[in-house]
Amino acid sequence: MPMDGADQWAMAAEHGRICALAAKGQRDLQQRADSYPELFAPQEFDPALSGSIAMTMAFSAPWCDAGELQVANRLVLWIFALDWLIDYDAKTREDVDRLTAGCLAVADGATPEPGDALGGFLAEIRDELATGPAYRTHGPMWRAELRRVLDAMAREWDWKQAGSDRLPTLEEYLGNAANLASTVVNVVHWIRTGDPATLSQLDELVTVSDEVQRILRLVNDLATYERDLRWKDLNALRLVADPVEVRRRLDELVGNARALLVPLSQNCPVQADYLTRQLGFSSGFYGSTDFWGTT
Repeated sequence: MPMDGADQWAMAAEHGRICALAAKGQRDLQQRADSYPELFAPQEFDPALSGSIAMTMAFSAPWCDAGELQVANRLVLWIFALDWLIDYDAKTREDVDRLTAGCLAVADGATPEPGDALGGFLAEIRDELATGPAYRTHGPMWRAELRRVLDAMAREWDWKQAGSDRLPTLEEYLGNAANLASTVVNVVHWIRTGDPATLSQLDELVTVSDEVQRILRLVNDLATYERDLRWKDLNALRLVADPVEVRRRLDELVGNARALLVPLSQNCPVQADYLTRQLGFSSGFYGSTDFWGTT
């Protein structure tokens, strides 16, 4: 049934409010990117990246204000820099190990080495997150999730170096989905904004987030296959004989996620809605574009 004029007005007004929230986030991210030109060279990063990140968070958690989304937005931007440095700048395993060790040291409270822009940006994020009351108790969880991301990125680097001689299976690849880094962003978001009910269920939330992360890994791969071929990146479609297998596995994961979201929607409805909206937004977004643009 078509909406009447009042309903259309209200829906458009709500979309406008969320877009304004994204615009505030975009301005903050662009300022951070401008502060670290050695990390975000324009020839490597699409000018729309900041806006895409900010829109993702704003549409996933439209009930938050710009301040509540700031640390998660910044972490996503930082992860893009990390991903580029490991995937395309690192020439040896020693380069990868040096990057990951430096990031873990900063996450644990170390002062970045002089000239370490990646560590400097991470220290900003760490210090902002630490101002929240939940950090004292739950800070170790974000550091553990960051380690998972770094380990997963290093593992994918190894797979890429091995080439066709050691492609992972589809299940090994999905088991390494932490390289997408959505769960670590979610954990940071929950520590920054979480109410006591949310914080008491972080383990359960991470379980569902990891399933969502695997879904997003496949959604991303289905949308970016041609680009991944050009860039010589791994992609789920390269790991199977029949693309139908990837779509079948995606359907299974979506079904599992929906089942996991049912009890979560009763006990932690706001965060169940957040994960559902994250899935829906990303599915629509990757239907037309992706974060890396058309490079």
